[in-house]
Amino acid sequence: MTQNDENNTEGARCGFVSVIGLPNAGKSTLINALVGTKVSIVSRKVQTTRCRVLGIALHEQAQIILIDTPGIFKPKKTLEKAMVSAALSSFEEADFIIHIIDAAVRNPIETNAMVLNALSEHGGKKENVILVLNKVDRTSKPNLLAMAQELNDAFPYIATFMISATEGKGVDDLADYLADSLPEGAWMYPEDQITDMPMRLMAAEITREKIYDQIHQEIPYSVFVETEDWENFDDGSVKISQVIYVQKESQKGIVLGKGGSKIKTVGQAARVELEAILDCRVHLKTFVRVQENWPERAENYEMFGLDIPR
Repeated sequence: MTQNDENNTEGARCGFVSVIGLPNAGKSTLINALVGTKVSIVSRKVQTTRCRVLGIALHEQAQIILIDTPGIFKPKKTLEKAMVSAALSSFEEADFIIHIIDAAVRNPIETNAMVLNALSEHGGKKENVILVLNKVDRTSKPNLLAMAQELNDAFPYIATFMISATEGKGVDDLADYLADSLPEGAWMYPEDQITDMPMRLMAAEITREKIYDQIHQEIPYSVFVETEDWENFDDGSVKISQVIYVQKESQKGIVLGKGGSKIKTVGQAARVELEAILDCRVHLKTFVRVQENWPERAENYEMFGLDIPR
């Protein structure tokens, strides 16, 4: 981790902010909005985020290091348990915790019971939890105010913000608060760094996002993309080879589509986004393989930055 000497100035601030909540509450969308560009994939499908992603936002004199965590839910499978464990473990390293809630959800105390229990067990640092009601455009102001009051009665949040992460409404106010509240200190990352995610993993995640975008109804949650090879050419272009793992032969046919039409559409969408990020021409090759037990492979957990639950 490299310190930026130019920011060892008086007034500089830096710290970690963990963003937690239920699946599809808008965690990744909020982090992308604060950073100002995509660092975490977004999908209509629940439990899209599998690993802890650091998004690095600059606001005024502060470097805000955002931890995008997998959603907190009741896990059943090994991978799900590892994901929830990663989300809960982020409490310890965070200077602040953002608890983000979909403002359109009914019975917010009941639906967020697992998150609230986890926060209560967080113990002595309760004074660092911020409530963020997201998707405020989907409900009325009286309902928003009532929800905010109900949640603050249930847990001692230190501040409450009402935002629309998709539209950017209220995001600057939240950034102002974090920039003023983080500990004083030099920045931990260079000024132009926006994430700690390796580019090979980012490329794989972008392709996985496009799979969910294009085949949302048909393909299950259990699809995994691995960047198998990355080759840079003298003309500045890059060739990326990826493998898409599914767990059943029938799923392979869905991903491929008739005559390879689906995988071609997915690849084109991923290539366009990768070219924008890398600022160069991208040759993207994708292959689909069946591997029934991929969620149980230890090397996949290491790639995600997850610990295998014991």
